Amino acid sequence: MIKTYFKKYKKQILVTIASLFGLFIIFILSVYLGAWGHMPNEKELANLQLDQATEILSDDGTLLGKIYINDRQPVPFDSIPKNLIDALVATEDVRFYEHNGVDNRSLLRVFFKSILLQDESSGGGSTITQQLAKNLYPRKNLGSLGIIVHKLRESIIAKRLEDVYSKDEILLHYLNTVPFSDNTFGIESASKHFFNKSAVNLSTIEAATLVGSLKATYYYNPKLFPERSKQRRNVVLSQMKNY
Repeated sequence: MIKTYFKKYKKQILVTIASLFGLFIIFILSVYLGAWGHMPNEKELANLQLDQATEILSDDGTLLGKIYINDRQPVPFDSIPKNLIDALVATEDVRFYEHNGVDNRSLLRVFFKSILLQDESSGGGSTITQQLAKNLYPRKNLGSLGIIVHKLRESIIAKRLEDVYSKDEILLHYLNTVPFSDNTFGIESASKHFFNKSAVNLSTIEAATLVGSLKATYYYNPKLFPERSKQRRNVVLSQMKNY
């Protein structure tokens, strides 16, 4: 029955498939060319300028207060402890050092588990580099096609970021831009806000707590929901042990 139907309408079916494929290619090109939002080139990405908080200090160097839109205090890579990087990679992107910005295996997992099996535990499939792209160029409301456009756009930007920066530089930019709980941006501000210390002095437990909160910054806020935060922290520690 199906074979007979295909034979009878073979031409129409092939034309439809070719038309859909053509529309898909045009759609990808429209994202690539910036029709759905600004697409930064490699030159722009190589000259990132992050806004940061202005600190007000006393004569002896004591912090009196800060003025900011986003509470961010960027730090150099040597101020990022190894336990923090281990926690981040093990939890957010275990193949970070193997891919070129996009982890196809994770995307396939998300497609089959989230879309076909309706399993919400599969995660978003975004690499650390794609998350950095999202932090640098926030998403806008694009309607029903939004999630597809955002994923394509962030994948393209992620690949360009990987061409411009080393893996260590990408980790640094990510940790300096990522939003944490209580409207803090970047690991230094979050470390001082939650633990009253610089990021370089974070213990493994503290690093795991902050990385764990990235999954849902309000839901896993250590100040508001300490028990929930602790459970998530333990998941991060388990991931560190596994990987």
